[in-house]
Amino acid sequence: MAMPEAPVSRLRHFPVSWFAMIMGLGGLTIAWQRAEALLSLPIRISPALLGACTGLFLLIASVYSAKVIRYREAVAGEWAHPIRMNFVPTFSIALILLSIAWLPISSAWSELLWTAGTLLHLILTLLVITRWIHQERFEIAHLNPAWFIPVVGNILVPIAGVAHAPAEVSWFFFSIGLVFWPVLLSVIFYRLIFHGSLPQRLLPTLFILIAPPAVGFLSYLRLTDEVDAFARVLYYAALFFTLLLLVQAKWFLRLKFFLSWWAYSFPLAAVTVATLAMFRHTGEPMFLRLSGVLLGITSVVIAGLLIRTLIAVLRAEICVEE
Repeated sequence: MAMPEAPVSRLRHFPVSWFAMIMGLGGLTIAWQRAEALLSLPIRISPALLGACTGLFLLIASVYSAKVIRYREAVAGEWAHPIRMNFVPTFSIALILLSIAWLPISSAWSELLWTAGTLLHLILTLLVITRWIHQERFEIAHLNPAWFIPVVGNILVPIAGVAHAPAEVSWFFFSIGLVFWPVLLSVIFYRLIFHGSLPQRLLPTLFILIAPPAVGFLSYLRLTDEVDAFARVLYYAALFFTLLLLVQAKWFLRLKFFLSWWAYSFPLAAVTVATLAMFRHTGEPMFLRLSGVLLGITSVVIAGLLIRTLIAVLRAEICVEE
């Protein structure tokens, strides 16, 4: 009787944070698309990455839909959890990233994905902020960089949004993300400095610090098509956070594997795409060399994450009760 119960139990504990995998793969796909177009690379791997990313999204969405149908109380528990609730919008962000990746291939598919992801993310943003305001059980220890995801994730919208809607729509979402970024950044650094380190399971989320300025730079570039002083501030802030975290590599290499390791992936992809954009707009060779290094690091990291995740799945180390 034990055998039939195992799959059911693992479905109950299938976390919404699986969609962070799509964020990482989507970011890598976009990075390779930009590199192939900018450098006229003879070998194109982005179509395969896009197909794999889209297929994996459909698979994860199907499994999580089954969880929603069979274990609604477990899904509600994730939404009520002070940490896991911030990973719920990874689903809508995955849709937005897929819309960016599909834009060079099919404008129609991109628009469909962008519209669904943007509307859903706006709803989730409003719900999350409302919960933040009216909650009674959150503590400073619950705070971590994953809190950027629900609100600052809005800053992604203009990258494909300028192609699918009036510019004012993109400015609206860009403004939401930009205003909340320094607010949350200040609170998170207060928590890190005065209330102890993050637990090991959440340490990889420190890489999320890279994403808001990197994505903010890309969105601002799409809205203005100019690398001005403000664009440079955003880019170099992202570059600084990247250096800050890379010099701490020995701490991250010691960590036990958790699904939260996927927090490494999207921020690295975002700063890679941002560096490619800096090269395209400035023509400075140092950005070309740096983007090559970052693309290599990001590709190796995500390949390693895929292998390690597959091993964890085969060993039944994830999707278990915590």
